[in-house]
Amino acid sequence: MSAPATHVAVLKGGWSAEREVSLVSGDAVERALEARDYRVTGVDMTRELPQVLAEVRPDVVFNALHGTPGEDGSVQGLLEIMGLPYTHSGVLASALAMDKPAAKRLFAGAGLTCPEGRVMRRSEIAAGAAGPPPYVIKPLDQGSSVGVHLVFTGDNAAPPNGEWPYGEEVLVERYIPGREIQVAVMGERALGAIEIRPKGRFYDYEAKYTDGRADHYMPAPIHPDAYEEALEIALAAHRALGCRGVTRADLRYDDIAGEPGRFYLLEINTQPGMTPLSLVPEIAADVGISFQDLVVWLVENAACGR
Repeated sequence: MSAPATHVAVLKGGWSAEREVSLVSGDAVERALEARDYRVTGVDMTRELPQVLAEVRPDVVFNALHGTPGEDGSVQGLLEIMGLPYTHSGVLASALAMDKPAAKRLFAGAGLTCPEGRVMRRSEIAAGAAGPPPYVIKPLDQGSSVGVHLVFTGDNAAPPNGEWPYGEEVLVERYIPGREIQVAVMGERALGAIEIRPKGRFYDYEAKYTDGRADHYMPAPIHPDAYEEALEIALAAHRALGCRGVTRADLRYDDIAGEPGRFYLLEINTQPGMTPLSLVPEIAADVGISFQDLVVWLVENAACGR
């Protein structure tokens, strides 16, 4: 008699600003696992998640949530308490990656270069304390470029102004000119680097998840030495936060004065998207790892207690 199929609960949805993207990621993961004969239960997360998981009784949880609380260590902590192995990074790494100022301090300690920046109150920015443009304003703890604003000379007002659901404190960073490079890490291996050329001002939420808003170049058409450096930075960032599973490092590559240029690490995403436009599956495919293989690897390397 053959062993029963591994039962995977795919967490998706939730109530963050990235709910719709998470639903798309979760649906794609479910289809991939079902094609590989896993027993799959999709779970659109609510605040009754502990009771739902107790009833579903999965062997493994695939965390396809994006944003809080699925990406910031909260859901990871619940799964640790319940003793359920889960995909992607653990509690501490997830919390650190989502806390942008904390992650920047750890990256600096690991010798990685990030854009200069500081935490400010919105009122300080409105009073002009951020200094002359260009600069970037970010929420302290959001993903997928949610709430990110670029401020250039000549802009009428310095956001965030008006309705702002991300708190009174924000991260203000120097704007880095150049190119958008992103790197996927799988376990202890940097898979490759891709260049994104958004058709708007920057690679924002709409560009990430709307077809036709950005051009993808895989592998990134940059100097070979710079390409290898990008892989090294991404793996070092992955290790600095203690990540596991799959991550994606977001870099700016300043080659304005020519190549090879200089890299700046913006952040690391501990739960990259699994949508048709997501970058990690695209990078993985370029090195011969199919979407199904990627998803299965994440399930087979799920863990609890680390």
